[in-house]
Amino acid sequence: MSYLEKLLQGIEVEWKTLGEVADYKQPTLYLVSSKNYDDKFKTPVLTAGKTFILGYTDETKGIYKASINPVIIFDDFTTANKWVDFDFKAKSSAMKMIISKDDSKTLLKYIYYWINTLPSGLIEGDHKRQWISTYANLQIPIPPLSIQKEIVRILDTFTELTTELTTELTTELTARKKQYNYYREQLFVFDKNEVQHLPMADASIGEFQRGKRFVKTDLITEGVPTIHYGEMYTHYGTWANETISFVSEKLVKDKNLRVANKGDVVIVAAGETIEDIGAGTAWLGEQGVVVHDACFSYKTILNPKYVAYFTRTKQFHDQIKKHISSGKISAINAKGLGKAIIPVPLFKEQERIVSILDKFDTLTTSLSEGLPKEIELRKKQYEYYRNMLLTFPKKENE
Repeated sequence: MSYLEKLLQGIEVEWKTLGEVADYKQPTLYLVSSKNYDDKFKTPVLTAGKTFILGYTDETKGIYKASINPVIIFDDFTTANKWVDFDFKAKSSAMKMIISKDDSKTLLKYIYYWINTLPSGLIEGDHKRQWISTYANLQIPIPPLSIQKEIVRILDTFTELTTELTTELTTELTARKKQYNYYREQLFVFDKNEVQHLPMADASIGEFQRGKRFVKTDLITEGVPTIHYGEMYTHYGTWANETISFVSEKLVKDKNLRVANKGDVVIVAAGETIEDIGAGTAWLGEQGVVVHDACFSYKTILNPKYVAYFTRTKQFHDQIKKHISSGKISAINAKGLGKAIIPVPLFKEQERIVSILDKFDTLTTSLSEGLPKEIELRKKQYEYYRNMLLTFPKKENE
């Protein structure tokens, strides 16, 4: 029998509503009045949303002493609960607090860990209304105080170890990405006396074709493979051989939609910022892929992955940004893209560069391999043991 099984075996668990063991509170008394923030000041100013710590204030009145009485903080804009055990001032009334009614019977840190097992949908929207209608009525298992303390001790230790490991992995991933970006830039630097450099629109190496318009409501779950321009930012990397979206064959025929074939490079040509423009994805699927009109397909004799990697370099972007029109949506046309000069080494050298960059790409960006997967596994492992420790069977009459 495992330690966890022994810990929880045969204990008496009382079920209470969350409103019986904890209180909801808005930090109105602790709202900051000063706009003078500086990192040299002592007291953190907390705000709603992902920013959380807005800055630091020199105010001395109305400070919530969370170092003495910790609180659980959440807000109307995110689904994350935060454990706060340091003194603070508050900036936003959208920020909410949960405090313990009696720590001698129910530990607030135990409540905090239990709340984090709840589905995120329960903590979206107006939290005052949610507390009254949902939160306060939720049934929370209350084991003996000694068991609560041991569960908190285990999860505190596990949290610390998971955070430490995740930090190490994230640091490693950041370093790898910097290394990747450095080598990607260097691998596309060639002596112009030794390697030919040509505009991408040069007919001897390639030509651009703009996609044709379709809308998101045209997308279906199966049919002709399709890339919508918005997906270039959220889903696709340097190459793809299958899509997440499709359109009907009828739509392709009726609208005479344009298709990129195997070996073409799909290049996004519109976005919210200048930095969003120009990233390319080599299409390696056997079937052609329909291309949105905010993208171009680039038919080329070059290695398509070599071209796709090049479109993600600073060298390429520095050339095209002068041709990008800015407005509500930034965009570039084929003429602008075509003016970018690309080095054209021998095909064998293109393959060598692709092979090197593929290894970096797998290590840093793949969801199924490398460090991102390791980080995700550690988070899932933590959630698994947390949920195991905080799951108790109810008796039939409960």
